[in-house]
Amino acid sequence: MRPWCSGQVAPCAIPPAYGTLRTGGKAVPSSLDGLTVEVAMSGGPGEQGRIVVGVDGSESSKEALRWAVRQAELTDSTVHAVTAWEYPPLFGSIGWVDAPQELAGDIKGAASRALDHAIEEAVPPEQVKRIHRGLAYGTPAVVLLDQARGADLLVVGSHGHGGFAGALLGSVGQHCTQHAPCPVVVVRHASDGT
Repeated sequence: MRPWCSGQVAPCAIPPAYGTLRTGGKAVPSSLDGLTVEVAMSGGPGEQGRIVVGVDGSESSKEALRWAVRQAELTDSTVHAVTAWEYPPLFGSIGWVDAPQELAGDIKGAASRALDHAIEEAVPPEQVKRIHRGLAYGTPAVVLLDQARGADLLVVGSHGHGGFAGALLGSVGQHCTQHAPCPVVVVRHASDGT
């Protein structure tokens, strides 16, 4: 059985290296003969597709960003690199409490710097123009699901900073694959055993 996607679907969750990717009537050849992936972008003629990718600074998220940029180049899409940030909960004498509001600037600034560093490290200079940066307050899964509304594709790494050793998929990736409003690609980092 040949894998394919058609209809109002985002760039297919099958990496382009596995066949010929067709988008908007344009075929993009790849390394595997005889396999064609049919793709229809959700935007109208002349509209660019939108790929959302979660970036937390981990190696897995940088690999997801690299994959999203390559996919965007093949499908003439934009990449929305999104980093979530939130106040760390603190435990005190009255139980769990939010961190002081004064920390907001420091936490948001650290998230912004992590996003900038990941883009600088993972995206070739000639592709930076495809990237739209996004910082959003909230838990990573909730932020990514919100940002994925109206997107053609959501790309996440298999593990972030909080991963359990040996787990096949992190909690954010698991939540996104089950609840996303669009197709999801989970990119495994080379150290994940693939």
